[in-house]
Amino acid sequence: MRDSTSQSPTDPRDRLIVALDLDEPAAARAMVDRIGDAATFYKIGYRLAYAGGLALVPELAARGLKVFLDLKLHDIGNTVEEGVRALSGLGATFLTVHAYPQTMRAAVRGRGTSSLKIIAVTVLTSYDEGDARESGYALPISELVAHRAFQAAEAGIDGIVCSAFEAQAVRNVVGPASLIVTPGIRPAGSDSGDQKRVMTPGQARAAGIDHVVVGRPITAAADPRAVTQAILAEMAAQE
Repeated sequence: MRDSTSQSPTDPRDRLIVALDLDEPAAARAMVDRIGDAATFYKIGYRLAYAGGLALVPELAARGLKVFLDLKLHDIGNTVEEGVRALSGLGATFLTVHAYPQTMRAAVRGRGTSSLKIIAVTVLTSYDEGDARESGYALPISELVAHRAFQAAEAGIDGIVCSAFEAQAVRNVVGPASLIVTPGIRPAGSDSGDQKRVMTPGQARAAGIDHVVVGRPITAAADPRAVTQAILAEMAAQE
């Protein structure tokens, strides 16, 4: 794994990634404007990317904002490599791939010398043990996450996506230099939605998570800026 000690956020706002899980770019732009300078890091996933949201990446980057491109790439090696190479010029900060060895090695090759950081998704936070068994995984989730984190480290991946519940085990595997990014974060009192392994922002920060991803509790709020600021304050209390 590349030495990423310097990747740790210097601006506390960078620890929070706001998921722009919205229908189209105009809605995403409006949300970014409503949140204003309370946030510096935004996630673009399938829903927005496939509705024209990839064009937002250089636009947001030009505004000095960071973009987490959450596409979870997984295909034959050549396809992943060429896909990452094409995406590396957009200006995103993070790009996700699934944590399969061939996929991860291909993504690292495709990234080349660009500044794009490759983040490997271990087990989706919408999965519980029953879902994992149904998918054919023989290992318990905690062991599977640790195994994939080890393979990611060997492949030269910059960081890991995992549940906050697996964060300490992942840290033990990948060491202090790797980034840990955690979705499934819900402020106290929020609906967990389709997430099953969740924590509050404060709990996640206390667990040593580098970046937390929060979507609907912010974007569906009457005042998304105020919710963003409250989450940041909760996380700061754990520093």
